[in-house]
Amino acid sequence: MLDLGASELLLIVVVAIVVIGPKDIPLAMRTAGRWIGKVRRVSNHFRAGLETMVREAEMEEMEKKWAAQNKKIMEEHPAEEVSAMIAEGGTPPGAEKAAGSAEAGAEAAGKKAGGDTPAGKSGKSDAGHAEKASDQEPQLPLDGTPTKK
Repeated sequence: MLDLGASELLLIVVVAIVVIGPKDIPLAMRTAGRWIGKVRRVSNHFRAGLETMVREAEMEEMEKKWAAQNKKIMEEHPAEEVSAMIAEGGTPPGAEKAAGSAEAGAEAAGKKAGGDTPAGKSGKSDAGHAEKASDQEPQLPLDGTPTKK
C-alpha cells in the first residue's frame, strides 16, 4: 500500500512540528487516529459484506449441486422400489450400514449396563432396587404436624 521508510516518516514528523506546532501535535495525532480508525472500520465492514455475498453464492451453488445429485439418486432408486423392499422385509440400499451400527451400539450398551440378562439390559436389578428403598431417609410432612419416633 504505502511504502514509507524511516527517512520519509522523519521528514513528515519534522514538517508536522513546523507547520502544526508542538502544542497542537497531540490533538492532530488524536484526530488522525480517529480518521484512520473510521477508515479501517468501513473497509472491514465492506470486506465482511463481500465475504458474505461470496459465501451465499457458494451455498446456492452447493444447493443446486445437491439437488441435482438427489434427483439423480431418486431417478435411480424410485420410491416405489424402496417401499416394496421395506414391505418385503428387506432394507433399502445404504441402510445396511446404519442398521448394523445401531445394533452394535445397542449391544455394547447392554453389555456395559450389566450383561445379557433382562435386568442387566434395563440397567436395574431387583436386589439393588430393594436395597435403595431401605436406605432412604424418612420424609418429613410438609403440613407441620409432628412426626412419631
